Amino acid sequence: MQIETVAASVLAGESIQPCNRECTVHLANAGQSELPTGPAGERTHSYRFVQPTLMLPAQVVACHIRGMATAKAKLINGPAAKRAFALNDVYRLLEPGPVLLVSTAVRGRPNVMPMSWHTMMEFEPPLVGCVISSDNYTFEVLRATGECGLNIPTVELGRKVVACGNCSGRDADKFVMFGLTAVPATVVKAPLVKECYAQLECRVVDRSLMLKYNFFVLEVLKAWVDPRHKKPKPIFHLGKGVFMLPGRTIRIRSPKTSLV
Repeated sequence: MQIETVAASVLAGESIQPCNRECTVHLANAGQSELPTGPAGERTHSYRFVQPTLMLPAQVVACHIRGMATAKAKLINGPAAKRAFALNDVYRLLEPGPVLLVSTAVRGRPNVMPMSWHTMMEFEPPLVGCVISSDNYTFEVLRATGECGLNIPTVELGRKVVACGNCSGRDADKFVMFGLTAVPATVVKAPLVKECYAQLECRVVDRSLMLKYNFFVLEVLKAWVDPRHKKPKPIFHLGKGVFMLPGRTIRIRSPKTSLV
């Protein structure tokens, strides 16, 4: 999946220079004459991107993404000149790590669902916090069994990942329906998804926020990766059917990484 084209509208005094394909927006001081004029007289420029990196020196105020392809970003100089952002879209600004496939099983029947609301909570033993809606069948199964697999798909599985999120395991065997392979785990009874490049075998260790916030704390008991994937490309969900791929990797020297 790729996000195709972005059109950026820039106020007077700002302009956009296209970066490489792995940048979102790069602001420069080039003359406005280099940019075409939009219908409202604003300066516009179209460019392609895969994943955002750094945005300097103006600030992105809002990003409204329609369908699978097009976004408009209005850039305004200075932190005071901002406009309100819809609260029900805040998750699109903070959407965390890669999309996972959560695999579970009850009474010998496997199920899988996509999930992107998760966060690391501890290094060792590895703890992962995740939110799974109580309306979802996976919530019921995970609550009952206390075990699951966290499987990390790559972009090649993108369409199957989306399809898994548009039907319920109450009504269908999604492994069969979407051509996924359930393989036995070594520590937990929940299956793993063979096609994913990495799998984590997990057990629920804290349910204190489960009923109030649908929040499970999982301990990773065993982790697996496929060494054939040298540069895997997981997918990152931006909400409303829009996904992002990993872009350019950079290193910034940091003498201290923990004592801050």
